[in-house]
Amino acid sequence: MSELEAASAAEKGGSQDDVHGSHDEGAGGYGDLPADPDAHLTAAEKDEVDRKLVWRLDLILIPWLCLLYLLAFLDRTNIGNARIAGLTTDLDLTTPSYNATLTIFFVSYAVFEPITNILLKRLRPSIFIPIIMVLWGICMISMGFVTTWSGLMAARWFLGLTEAGLFPGVNYYLSCWYKRSEFGIRAAIFFSAAALSGSFGGLLAAAIDLMDGLGGRPGWAWIFILEGLLTVVIGFASFLMVHDFPDEATFLSDDDRARVLRRLKLDQQSSAEHEQFRMSYFWAAMKDWKMWLGMAIYMGCDMPLYAFSLFLPTIVNNLGWGTSVVRAQLMSVPPYAVAAVMTVAIGFIADRTKSRGLCNILVSLLGVAGFAMLLGSHNPAVQYAGTFLGAMGIYPCIANTISWMANNIEGVYKRGVVLGFVIGWGNLNGVVSSNIYFNGPHYPEGHGVVMGYMAVFLFGGSVLMTVLLRRENAKRRRGERDGWVQGLSEKEVEMLGDRRPDFYYTT
Repeated sequence: MSELEAASAAEKGGSQDDVHGSHDEGAGGYGDLPADPDAHLTAAEKDEVDRKLVWRLDLILIPWLCLLYLLAFLDRTNIGNARIAGLTTDLDLTTPSYNATLTIFFVSYAVFEPITNILLKRLRPSIFIPIIMVLWGICMISMGFVTTWSGLMAARWFLGLTEAGLFPGVNYYLSCWYKRSEFGIRAAIFFSAAALSGSFGGLLAAAIDLMDGLGGRPGWAWIFILEGLLTVVIGFASFLMVHDFPDEATFLSDDDRARVLRRLKLDQQSSAEHEQFRMSYFWAAMKDWKMWLGMAIYMGCDMPLYAFSLFLPTIVNNLGWGTSVVRAQLMSVPPYAVAAVMTVAIGFIADRTKSRGLCNILVSLLGVAGFAMLLGSHNPAVQYAGTFLGAMGIYPCIANTISWMANNIEGVYKRGVVLGFVIGWGNLNGVVSSNIYFNGPHYPEGHGVVMGYMAVFLFGGSVLMTVLLRRENAKRRRGERDGWVQGLSEKEVEMLGDRRPDFYYTT
């Protein structure tokens, strides 16, 4: 499935009370709803059983899946660590040829997402996810043995192909376990693995680079080989650690399975109805201004995300604090660690305050300030401080923007189309990320483009989206949209999705 369903997972995040307040548990038909194993319990006792069930799901599902995404992001971005360990010198790469190796990953990554969608639907998660992990681990290992630019390009192409299914697959998988109101913080925790991968990657690369010359291989080659071997090992372990969907998961008792299925069917109304896809959903998405503005907002944080993660080691290495590659690898760790904490914190705050737009606006300003410091100062201390602000301004906005868009699109298939365009467009902007950092050591073009993306698209787009959504909510409260449902049946009103007059947007 494409990253559209990835973030369809994010529909479960955030404030569904805002946008689904008019829904009735009895609506939509639940003839196949499992019998309630807790029917004899009081409301308080049911809440306690439910709390313990969700906590158990968290402990079993979330940590391992976070590990998988950490490895995925590590493997797609560790080329930045390898670069300062001698990759470009040994393979005689020019700046354009190096940037091409970054670009080609995003091409295959985007092209093969629809195919992974089909495979995920036909194979169980416990089969599909481990298989693609082993395959991309093999691609990583092969990168440690390349001797030419064309070999590196081929390895990066296949790395994008094999990684394409993880992010959308895991997000969709989690959306099949958790209610909408439970997903926001979990989406943030899951995505924080991307930031942690930067910290882990810097530490690991610093240690591995000390193996330079061992077995006749340079230090950068060992970065690829050992990290690829780690992915292969975790991939094989995932055959045991990745569980299937709730109706097939073996770790659930019959009662717990019934509880999980009941809570999902009662929460995910349209999913419970098994609605068939119709082209009208596609055209409804195409006509929705929120999709086009959401694409602009998401490109404002996704392009900077890839630029930051691919080039941070190089940026830190050029701050003028000495020539030690190990030190440069280690100095790239703290900004990622801070970003991981910030991502989880913003996920928690956005869920509680139901103000996703305001969170985007305030956080994006940190990123703009950070890249302004990188662009405007040659003082290493100021530039290094700028990398912290840059990371804090980028990473939290990824999960928050996905959740924000999903909260405001009603209807499973329309939401899927919208999120597919939003996230797909963001990923395609990774091509821009790969081709803006040249003219080192200060990289004025790279920092300037990233700052422009964040200021215009992320900050400006979030401001505009917030204003427009608040205006629309005000019109609906005043009854100015009530005419949209005149003469319609209850089912026809429901089919309007987020165009229903009683649907209030999360701002």
